[in-house]
Amino acid sequence: MHEESLIEYPCEFPIKIMGKAKHDLVRVALEIVKQHAPDFDENTMEIRASKGGNYLSITCTIRATSRHQLDQLYYALTDHPMVSLVL
Repeated sequence: MHEESLIEYPCEFPIKIMGKAKHDLVRVALEIVKQHAPDFDENTMEIRASKGGNYLSITCTIRATSRHQLDQLYYALTDHPMVSLVL
């Protein structure tokens, strides 16, 4: 059975990555995103700290080319021990 996608590719697709505010989280997130979306412009990364400063929210808007690409990126991010949540 072939799943229908509600997303038309290619498209701009925001990915929100959350984790503890450790100094390496941004670097790790960027490395994983660039592996799956090599054309991602790191200057467009949005980084926000939680109110208490314990967590970071990183938004990367990539040019998504396929459902497979997005799935692989989500798996790689969620598998990393520093990443708590990916939306």
